Amino acid sequence: MNKADTSAKAASPSVAIHVDRYIEPDEERSKLLVPQSQTSIVTPSGQMRKVKSFTDTHKIRDVSAASGAASARCLRPYEQVTPYPEGSESGTNQYGAPSVRSLASIGMGCTDGRKMVIRRVPTSPTELFHLVRPPTPPDEDTASHESDCDEGEEDDETVHLKPRRPFWANKIQFVLACVGYSVGLGNVWRFPYLCYKSGGGAFLIPYFIILIVCGVPMLFMELAVGQYTAHGPIGALSQICPLFKGAGLASVVISFLMSTYYAVIIAWAIYYFFTSFKSEVPWASCSNRWNNAQCWVPSHNHTKPNGSQTPTEQFFEKKVLNMSDGIEFPGGMRWELAACLVCAWVLVYFALWKSIKSSAKVRYITTTLPFLLIIVFLGRSLTLDGADKGLRFFFKPDWELLKLSRPWVNAASQIFNSIGIAFGSMIMFASYNRFDNNFLHDTVAVSLVNAITSLIVGIFTFATIGNIAFEQNTGVKDVIADSPGLLFVVYPQAIAKMPAPQLWAVLFFFMFLCLGLNSQFAIVEVVVTSIQDGFPDMIRKRLVYHELLVLCVCVISLVFGIQHIIRSGIYVFQLMDYYAASLSITYLAFFEVVAIAWFYGVGRLSRNIKQMTGRCPSFYFRFCWLVASPALLLALWVASLVDYTPPSYRHYLYPAWAQFLGWIIASISLLCIPVYAVVVIIRSPGNTWREKFRNSIRPTSMCDCGVNGCEICCSDSEPPDDKTPMN
Repeated sequence: MNKADTSAKAASPSVAIHVDRYIEPDEERSKLLVPQSQTSIVTPSGQMRKVKSFTDTHKIRDVSAASGAASARCLRPYEQVTPYPEGSESGTNQYGAPSVRSLASIGMGCTDGRKMVIRRVPTSPTELFHLVRPPTPPDEDTASHESDCDEGEEDDETVHLKPRRPFWANKIQFVLACVGYSVGLGNVWRFPYLCYKSGGGAFLIPYFIILIVCGVPMLFMELAVGQYTAHGPIGALSQICPLFKGAGLASVVISFLMSTYYAVIIAWAIYYFFTSFKSEVPWASCSNRWNNAQCWVPSHNHTKPNGSQTPTEQFFEKKVLNMSDGIEFPGGMRWELAACLVCAWVLVYFALWKSIKSSAKVRYITTTLPFLLIIVFLGRSLTLDGADKGLRFFFKPDWELLKLSRPWVNAASQIFNSIGIAFGSMIMFASYNRFDNNFLHDTVAVSLVNAITSLIVGIFTFATIGNIAFEQNTGVKDVIADSPGLLFVVYPQAIAKMPAPQLWAVLFFFMFLCLGLNSQFAIVEVVVTSIQDGFPDMIRKRLVYHELLVLCVCVISLVFGIQHIIRSGIYVFQLMDYYAASLSITYLAFFEVVAIAWFYGVGRLSRNIKQMTGRCPSFYFRFCWLVASPALLLALWVASLVDYTPPSYRHYLYPAWAQFLGWIIASISLLCIPVYAVVVIIRSPGNTWREKFRNSIRPTSMCDCGVNGCEICCSDSEPPDDKTPMN
């Protein structure tokens, strides 16, 4: 019989353990392994729990190293243990927390929870004490340690012992991820487009009102829910309130739909980026083969002729898009755009294939560099002739427009799109935080950066539009039709008049590419994280590797995005953006805040936040969650339905069948909430519908220590004595 067999025999299932606070070496000797005894362990809530057998000991965590729930999330119980020499007396576990199986042996070859080679058993109380109460582990990511051992096989008992969810390496990575998403396409592409469409200054007033009443409080709420549950939107809402799990599913559906056409915007940027390397930018004149008789080069004191188009408009519509006459005329494939779309998805895949470990490093460049270029373009735009004309349009509101619902609905759509509220992005980002992260600072930082960046982008956008209006001798509102391609028409026209336009064009579209990738990273990560949380067993058995899951999501999204790069793709793009991202978002945000603030409860959420940060949320946040945000969202949703106007692209009106298709697209997300609510109620235990409903709104899989599925409080071997039911 070798040494490993001897050690295994010594670790009988009847052995239990009682560990108390270390005071003196003499007292330490009284805390030994006692066969056939049932002793107690202190749980994070301060109560005692018996350990029946040695099979329970793998669930023990060192909860006395830090206080409360924060310590339980920060400690990492399943990490690699450095093997010790045969003659070692210390037996100190350098990295791991009480992995439990290590109670039966010390100096193990591997303690990743799956494979184990027993070297020896504890031979002294000191050795045992150091094993159970190891030094504080280094501040590293849980998933960064990988097993080096090749011995042993995975059995049924250890199959659940997987490394914990990875953490952000530091707080900067988390903040950059949130800022990178908010300062992305939502600010540089959508904000100027919706602001111009809504009348300029009349858009800013509802924008900041909704930001204060809904944006900041709901961002704080989503970060709290994501960090507390450590799950994506579907998993988080299913634990908070199972009845509204469909709201999490709806956010993932919207994110998937957005990922299909946001990638098309990135493809446009890639096309412009490579075109900018030509000796002369092709949108500067009317002498190209795609220009027609309606092409007109702007010049001061010459009014724009009726029906004419600038070279930048014709380049975008006739060269880049090669537009057909309507959605009913699909035309052929734009193969150049198809190649750019594939390139865009390749960039997204290799930024996300290692989850937050790879995407966080990419964001160091894609988030910081655009800010420098935005400042440069701001300085340049303010020196253009007629810039003051555009700025007056941007800052001076038309009060009559505030009586209409459209500026308010557009402002809400912009807030939710730019910050990521109700899309699941912020819940997903926060799920990778450590339990004791103070996310109030993150909320304030992200909100301020988002608002300031929107203003800066608006200033240099409308200063540029003012210069174009000055040259065309027209009003600002008549410069260009409010189309999704506004950005690809206005900026190239301003760049064409700059010295060394090729350099400025390359810098601008590289900046735009970085911003687009930031937004796309967040949207795709929501889908990937939700699939992992919802189907962990299937993913582990079928795909095995995270990289394959990301590849499948990217390929499927690429296939669905092909419809946007045919000749009628711009009409499909406009239809998708109108129904999927604008019309549905206030509806989804309303049910999300109702599920968390009304059904889960503001009081319970406040206690969770105090567990994580040490402070309860202010009265401002609680009032907004309970009253102000739901009331405003409901009013916006009703107003958008009452004042519904069919979508259009410039002067093109969509046929009835296209509008019906748009409502089908919207209903994919809208119906997730009521349909899934009915399913949850039917499946809930209970003899009456009232009992089923009460069980369907009861939080699940959460305990008082704040750790989702805590193995101390939720052990299968014994019902927890310290768990308080959440009614």
